[in-house]
Amino acid sequence: MTNFLKLASVSVLALALTACGAEDSKMADKVAETTVAAEADMKAAAAKAEAEMKQAAAKAKAEADKLQASMNVNVMVGGAAMSPTKTIVENARQADNLKTLVALVKQAQLADTLSRPGPYTVFAPTDAAFKAVPKETTAALMKDENRKTLQGILTYHVVAGKMTASDLVKQIEKNGGSYTAETVAGGDLKFRLDGSKVKITDGKGGVSTVTIADVMQSNGVVHVVDTVLMPK
Repeated sequence: MTNFLKLASVSVLALALTACGAEDSKMADKVAETTVAAEADMKAAAAKAEAEMKQAAAKAKAEADKLQASMNVNVMVGGAAMSPTKTIVENARQADNLKTLVALVKQAQLADTLSRPGPYTVFAPTDAAFKAVPKETTAALMKDENRKTLQGILTYHVVAGKMTASDLVKQIEKNGGSYTAETVAGGDLKFRLDGSKVKITDGKGGVSTVTIADVMQSNGVVHVVDTVLMPK
């Protein structure tokens, strides 16, 4: 009887060990299946992320190509096509309605400065804009002894960096409807929107309107305006 009980105990123990082994095997199989599934999910997620990155890159390239194409369009100013491969000074010399500005830039000895890489954002008054300035004032500014004053007025029309109309609108909206930019001369210009038009208020409270925006240059961008901007 004693031997029988011993044999029975051994059998039970063997069955228990066998059962545990089977459970361990099932658990191992389950872990393996989970691992394979997780690896598959990770691969799928990585493939999806890579596809999304490629799609985003393709979209960005398309937008950049579109922007570049728009920049390469020769905008007409004063009856002349403005080339994005020419400098601010080179293009201004071709425009029939910027003759006064070109003459003043020459007198102020700023042609070389505005031919440098920059980039610059220039708000260029037309000949019609300068006609609103008293003739004696313009004549006085053309004198050598008033060159420093002339330089101050002209550089008040220049902002360092390249700011397109879109950039200005974004800044206006971002700042609650009004955006202030410091000019190369040191004074400020204030920008706001009037419908779809960009309005500029100068240091004396005068208001100018951008009549032709985004005239791309090799060293920046020009926005044609209808009023001469005056510092304080």
